[in-house]
Amino acid sequence: MNRDLFLFIPAYNVERELPDLLKSIPSSVLLQTAEVLIIDDGSCDKTLSVARKFAEEEIRTSVRVESFSKNSGYGAVVKASLLRAKELSRALNVKFAVCLHGDGQYPATSIPKMLEALKETGAAICQGSRHALEGGARKGRMPLYKICGGKFLTFVENRVFTNRLSDRHSGFLAYRTSFLKKIDLQKFSGSFDIDLEILAFADGQKEKLVEIPIETRYAGETSNLHVIPYGLRVLRILYRHRKGFYG
Repeated sequence: MNRDLFLFIPAYNVERELPDLLKSIPSSVLLQTAEVLIIDDGSCDKTLSVARKFAEEEIRTSVRVESFSKNSGYGAVVKASLLRAKELSRALNVKFAVCLHGDGQYPATSIPKMLEALKETGAAICQGSRHALEGGARKGRMPLYKICGGKFLTFVENRVFTNRLSDRHSGFLAYRTSFLKKIDLQKFSGSFDIDLEILAFADGQKEKLVEIPIETRYAGETSNLHVIPYGLRVLRILYRHRKGFYG
């Protein structure tokens, strides 16, 4: 099996959720993975210890653990990870990169389907959608305000972008590394909206995007996303897109 996958895991104060998430990664995925990168974003709990324990015990693939001395934000973690994806693409011909959040909100078992979708369609990005199946988000205990807010923003965004998606605010993303080479990450956000900026850039570059339905998982975990500032950032991205910033 070709080791053409890079899997990166942003982790912040997830000492309870991270062990189960790591155990849930399918063996077939790990055997395809050239490297797993876990970045601890300045956690105050034992997240770093959990990550290091996994790295010591995992024998199916290479595991790299990095830790920021202070909390730098989700966007900083994604930028560091995608830079590493570019390095692995050059050094080891890694063709795909997947972002799997350390809090367990996204199912690792869906990674094979995401990669299959990229290979079959030739798309630059595959997004795991929590709204592709009607009622799926509610069944997975997503708070109602997040369901309504996400659907409203996606409705507006689909009027602006060429690619139509059912859930533009899922952080479960699989990329082609050939697409990542086009991105100047320094121009993008250091916050949660970096995922949407990358989608906007792909749209501006006339790249194809696809999505697959995924299981929604909410178990009362604390969110670090602040709704109003995030909404304003979304509007800023839409404005930038209309002005050709991503084109």
